[in-house]
Amino acid sequence: MNRNGGIMSENKIYKPKPVSGFVEWLPEYRAVELQWMDKIRAVFERYGFCNIETPSVEEVDALLAKGGETEKEIYTLTRLQADEHDKDSRLALHFDLTVPMARYVAQHFNDLVFPFKRYQMQRSWRGERPQKGRYREFYQCDIDVVNVDGLPLHFDAELPAVMFEAYQALDIPPVEMHISNRKIVVGYLQGLGVKDVPFVTRELDKLDKIGAEKVAEILAGHLGDAALAGKCIAIAQIKDRDFAAQVRALGVQNDLLEEGLGELSFVMDNLKHLPQGAAIADLGIIRGLDYYTGTVLEVRFQGKSISIGGGGRYDNLAGSFINQKLPGIGVSIGLTRLFAMLLDEGHIKPAAKCPTDVLVVLPDEGRRAEAAATAHALRRRGFNVELYHNATKVKKQLSYAEKKGIPYVWFPPFEEDRPHEVKNMNTGEQTQADPSAWKI
Repeated sequence: MNRNGGIMSENKIYKPKPVSGFVEWLPEYRAVELQWMDKIRAVFERYGFCNIETPSVEEVDALLAKGGETEKEIYTLTRLQADEHDKDSRLALHFDLTVPMARYVAQHFNDLVFPFKRYQMQRSWRGERPQKGRYREFYQCDIDVVNVDGLPLHFDAELPAVMFEAYQALDIPPVEMHISNRKIVVGYLQGLGVKDVPFVTRELDKLDKIGAEKVAEILAGHLGDAALAGKCIAIAQIKDRDFAAQVRALGVQNDLLEEGLGELSFVMDNLKHLPQGAAIADLGIIRGLDYYTGTVLEVRFQGKSISIGGGGRYDNLAGSFINQKLPGIGVSIGLTRLFAMLLDEGHIKPAAKCPTDVLVVLPDEGRRAEAAATAHALRRRGFNVELYHNATKVKKQLSYAEKKGIPYVWFPPFEEDRPHEVKNMNTGEQTQADPSAWKI
């Protein structure tokens, strides 16, 4: 009972636990992730890409317009106590950054300069089964170029080159870009007389995940023809510099197929300046999203099959929202997947636990104003500075700096007419210093 005769409520404690498919890093690793974003941003901006940010939510109809199989993974947004007339039920978290970008371009069409070159670095959400390398919430770093009526093919080579440079800037193990063109596979399937081309392309896109035998079994069951299923798989297993000759050797003739071969040859020729093995023609790369129409690519670590980035050309994605033909091409770095994979493998070394350069010691409450003035003077000179929060033992303040990895501790005068001193926590050296002139 409490003093007023009421029954005291029991203080229930919710024990926190991680939410499956959602990652969060300790400060020393979040600092590295932010450094990576800065490096990626610098590469994108060197090539003239400007930054935009779109809301986390889009109207459901906008996402469904181009979501393809991703429809089943879309998280809708509702209030906990929503009623049947709640308009927010038509909102959903975006599953990638390309559809929001397309909507943005259509909405701001009259205010943009074309070709419109943009980059976005935001989170996306997909309601898929969490597993290693697959998350429900993840960062993507995207670049896209969108133009009115037509988009020069040289962008299909430029964007992979920009992407490759961004990966190099991170100083990570070597990556390779597997590049194809959907026109090749779609034209080939049309030439074979396949009627349900979208189904077949989606299954062929799973070759690396479930293997050729399983894909053949699925296709044979759907097409009712095991021989035809085998011919479908044959195109997706071509991975070589002489891909055009190998495709033509399959004996299928189709105008769309020839168009795709020409485009892929152009792209591969214009990526020859990259290091050996950086760009590989791989007709098994199809991409699952329905809006890709031409060049498609995936980025992988050398010798590994898991995708850490990708993208492709879309001829009418933005045009779905406006009566204009707005072709584009975009590529995306799967930052969360990439970071988590390298962290798990021990490739990422932690940064400092905090960005602080200097901890200013608080001698006693009577000298707080002077200590605060010292901290302010150092901040004005560009240093990141903390003032210790209370006047406790100096040993405890030093321990705080040591635990946080703060490299310098500043001692303002403990008595009148005494000098300032600074201690290098790495070497233990302590010297006199002037807040207006001291340098690291």
